[in-house]
Amino acid sequence: MASNKVIITCAVTGAIHTPSMSPHLPVTAQEIAEAAIGAAEAGAAIVHLHARDEATGRPDQSPEAFARFLPRIKQSTKAVINLTTGGAPYMTVQERVKPAETFKPEVASLNMGSMNFGLFPMLKRFKTFKHDWEAPALENSRDLVFRNSFKDIEFVLNTLGSSGTRFEFECYDTAHLYNLAHFLERGLVKPPLFVQTVFGILGGIGPHPEDVMHMKRTADRLFGSSYKWSVLGAGRNQLAIAAQAAAMGGNVRVGLEDSLWSGPGKLATSNAEQVRAVRQIIEGLGLSVATPDEAREILELKGGDRVAF
Repeated sequence: MASNKVIITCAVTGAIHTPSMSPHLPVTAQEIAEAAIGAAEAGAAIVHLHARDEATGRPDQSPEAFARFLPRIKQSTKAVINLTTGGAPYMTVQERVKPAETFKPEVASLNMGSMNFGLFPMLKRFKTFKHDWEAPALENSRDLVFRNSFKDIEFVLNTLGSSGTRFEFECYDTAHLYNLAHFLERGLVKPPLFVQTVFGILGGIGPHPEDVMHMKRTADRLFGSSYKWSVLGAGRNQLAIAAQAAAMGGNVRVGLEDSLWSGPGKLATSNAEQVRAVRQIIEGLGLSVATPDEAREILELKGGDRVAF
């Protein structure tokens, strides 16, 4: 079944973009729920979720913020719910893991290494902001190291290990693949590994097709048949990298967390719009989009009846 089924993940809001960048970025619990449900209806098998403060739009990693939308999404769709443990780069790992620890989702994201995380180039495009935290947050990323030490990664694995939660291993560079191989060798992670290779974040690997090939070749060598590959292209690279990966047998991630755009200079009006665009590419290649239950089978997930929300 898995040979021609492509899993679409949709990351609906994230912590990178700020509210002033797009009127379509979900901020409130209602907006996040509607975005996730719309993405699932458009064909996303997995929805990847962050929360935000409803007044300011700042990233909010409190379990209370997630509790405002998780039940509605679960009741309204069969999609696999994936909770971030990345939160925002300036948060501690203890803060970042709390929602997944509380709600025990089928999938949680896990960043596989520390890195520079430069968002300040967005200040060239966006000049005016509604909230006083937005511009400083972007500017301060010049001196920001997103900490994901071996100790931090072990903390997340140990915190969530007994809950049956599996991981979307986010790998922003080649070294992150080797870090994951280290944890696999130690028996702290178990196949099938869901490896999300991330392209185009300043501080990580670039978005060139050769970069995509390099990450795929490295993952193939390290993990063989023990992993499922997915890609995330940041900004304008989103659909081009998705098309390349789908043609190579990979899975794809889209969503307003990763890109605000649907075309040159054109803001995407919804997460569902991006899901429909990548679905058209996948089906144009003669492939099929995986349903949520097919994604559960491919990734060997515990099922939506075993979460704590």
